[in-house]
Amino acid sequence: MQSVDGCAVRLVDPERVQTVLARMPAEDDVVDTADVFGLLGDPRRLKLLVALLDGELCVCDLAAVTGMSESATSHALRLLRAHRVVSVRRDGRMAFYRLDDAHVRMLVDLAVAHTEHTDAIHPERDQ
Repeated sequence: MQSVDGCAVRLVDPERVQTVLARMPAEDDVVDTADVFGLLGDPRRLKLLVALLDGELCVCDLAAVTGMSESATSHALRLLRAHRVVSVRRDGRMAFYRLDDAHVRMLVDLAVAHTEHTDAIHPERDQ
């Protein structure tokens, strides 16, 4: 007997399966995208990114707004920079960080908006 979750046939809609397969990103791109979401999954790093929604900030200011030490802030920023989530501009000894591009801004904006939306329609989550 087949499980409830199982399909009785190999493909129900082979044309749709081919369409989806044709637009599926390359495996390396899927792994890189999953890495970006992993970076966003850490609350401290996400706070840094939310802080950068308003524009570039130096490490000491980012540490102040996130409550992290400057060392922890620098470490997190190095990781985010290595994955092209943030970029840096140097002015003498000062380093100013910003979101790398509009795509990163959109990801962070959408994630925050989604949470605010789900909190509004599911207030029981806060209990």
